[in-house]
Amino acid sequence: MLAEQLLRLTRRLHRIQSRQLEPIGITPAQFRLLRTVASYDAAPRMADLAQRLDVVPRAVTTLVDALEASGRVRRAPDPDSRRVVRIEITDEGRATLRSLRNARRAAAEEILTPLTAGQREVLGGLLSALVDGMTERRC
Repeated sequence: MLAEQLLRLTRRLHRIQSRQLEPIGITPAQFRLLRTVASYDAAPRMADLAQRLDVVPRAVTTLVDALEASGRVRRAPDPDSRRVVRIEITDEGRATLRSLRNARRAAAEEILTPLTAGQREVLGGLLSALVDGMTERRC
């Protein structure tokens, strides 16, 4: 029963988030890639992104193509190797991330509306315990 409730909640959160991302013109996968690019201190290589996201390099290429077409990232040559391409986030990409973070907060708020502040605190602690207790295995 608990597993089913968690799955239903996850699906609901994804639906709400997708609905809020649509006006921004970005998919959840593109958002994840954009967040990942922004998390690096220096512009990552495509291979770095594929490894961090645990996807095949071709999937990263497709996402980068779409984000580059919308002006949110750009490909840049690596100063040390002509064969390596780095991915840089643009000012438009940073602005998009700010909008997306607001959309995620709104989605979470919509889900959490029925809970009191105390219940939210308890839920946060429980979720942290679950996340912190997870192994590095991926599904």
